[in-house]
Amino acid sequence: MTEFSKAERRAVAFRRMRDAQRTEMAEDYVELIGDLIADMGEARLTELAEHLGVTQATASKVIQRLQREGLVESRPYRSIFLTESGTAVAIASRDRHRIVHDFLRAIGVSETNADADAEGMEHHVSQETLDVFARLTKTLATG
Repeated sequence: MTEFSKAERRAVAFRRMRDAQRTEMAEDYVELIGDLIADMGEARLTELAEHLGVTQATASKVIQRLQREGLVESRPYRSIFLTESGTAVAIASRDRHRIVHDFLRAIGVSETNADADAEGMEHHVSQETLDVFARLTKTLATG
């Protein structure tokens, strides 16, 4: 097994960060679309924009991109639906969010800050880190 140099380790970390930033918006949108469908029976552009704090024009551009990527289906003046791929992304994103949130709560972070911090962290942690968070959360809960 070869040992990476400091520069190589850093390059891997920055590459992973860039990849996470590239997918972060798509994950947030499909997760929210899934939540809106579960809570309200549908996801509309106006609710997406409101929940994300963006204009409808901005939300519309993102939805168009998500359609091209095969994550959502949408028609003008109709609800937005997740494709099978979009549903898988939404579930994975929601699971990562829950793991990070639960870990932060287990170590004493307030509910408000755990919610806010998990929203950003969920996109940037590795599967290894998520697995450790989940294991430690379970350990802390059973104490």
